[in-house]
Amino acid sequence: MKFFGGNIKKLLLSVAVAVLSISVFSQQLFIEQSLVVNVEVPVRVFKDNKFIDNLALKDFELFEDGIPQKIEAVYLVKKRTIERSDEKKRYNPETSRTFYLFFEISEYSAKMGEAVDYFIQNVLLLGDNLIIVTPIKTYRLKNESLPRKQREEIAKELKGLIRKDTIAGNSEYRSALRELEDLSKILTSKIIQDTTGDSDRAMSVLSNLSTMTTTGDLDEMEIEPIITQYAVYLQKIEILRKVDELRLLDFARHLKNREGQKYVFIFYQREFIPQVDQRILTEASGLYQDVGGVTNLIADIIDFNTRESDTDMERIKQAYADAATSIHFLFLTRTREHLAGIHFAERSNDVFASFAEMAKASGGFMDSSANPRFLFQKAVNTSENYYLLYYSPKNYRGEGKFREIKVRVKDKNYRVIHRVGYIDN
Repeated sequence: MKFFGGNIKKLLLSVAVAVLSISVFSQQLFIEQSLVVNVEVPVRVFKDNKFIDNLALKDFELFEDGIPQKIEAVYLVKKRTIERSDEKKRYNPETSRTFYLFFEISEYSAKMGEAVDYFIQNVLLLGDNLIIVTPIKTYRLKNESLPRKQREEIAKELKGLIRKDTIAGNSEYRSALRELEDLSKILTSKIIQDTTGDSDRAMSVLSNLSTMTTTGDLDEMEIEPIITQYAVYLQKIEILRKVDELRLLDFARHLKNREGQKYVFIFYQREFIPQVDQRILTEASGLYQDVGGVTNLIADIIDFNTRESDTDMERIKQAYADAATSIHFLFLTRTREHLAGIHFAERSNDVFASFAEMAKASGGFMDSSANPRFLFQKAVNTSENYYLLYYSPKNYRGEGKFREIKVRVKDKNYRVIHRVGYIDN
């Protein structure tokens, strides 16, 4: 969204002159100033999975808050090139590209490296901006690097950085997961031992656990400190993986202030958190009802496992739609582990919901696969071709409200993807 109008200093000076004229000449002088607002809407049109590239201005309909708007220009863009224009009013579209690659991953794999190779070899053009965000650092490719270095060298260096930062940045998280897995095994074994007296079954849960080797250890351990420590590690993991709403909003503001077309690709791995099976916890609640605060702790843990995210998704959706960017969410799937007595609960849902809504609101791509390169290539192919539509909203008020945008292709059953609106500030 771009704003055009008089210089603010000149506007203030005009007001001052008007006030002076009133006091000196006893007559009112009113100077009306109108603010012209032009809204830019990137639009992608598909029939099945094929991009439709033969549309003109007359083919589109655009509505703001349900009110038809007059489209003033349409430009067909492929990568950075304006292939065709259809104008009632001339604009100067900015088609420069900035790519942001976010690696929200806990494990690096060779397949992730293949995705990076594909991007460097086939997508990145001379003059594009590239920013890489790993779990611990942000890197920017120097503009002069691409013509000087071989692309293979750039890809190799980039893969090394991502791998190193993924290992270093997630060491605390992986350590907490291992501790929680051990505590889940110990707690499950202790509950089985105390409820059934089946020592063999209790010990079978303690596979690959070096801290306990005999049933005597289970007999001697107190339940309250075990379950307290278990609850502490659950909370720690939740803090380490929590969606930071303020950071997301700050990034949206950064994107809005950046010129050109902004492409954000988020690689996010499916998460599983080791936990004591809820059925076993429920059994324990009755068994230990007279033991200190154990019953309350178990109730808190069960509530913790089922509570919903408190992230304000509507606010985030509006911020990313307003930023005039495209968020592409690449959800990397993997197989759930199976261990006796341990439930690996998927804890991706809250983060998944946040990123999925960002993608939907911005007119971006979202899909899931175990193959990063396949997802990345599909997302890039979806995003590289698009139309830029321009219009000046009727009755623009500048009230700071979110205005919904709906674009249709007349008389066609096409899939039309675009940002869902903007904030009129």
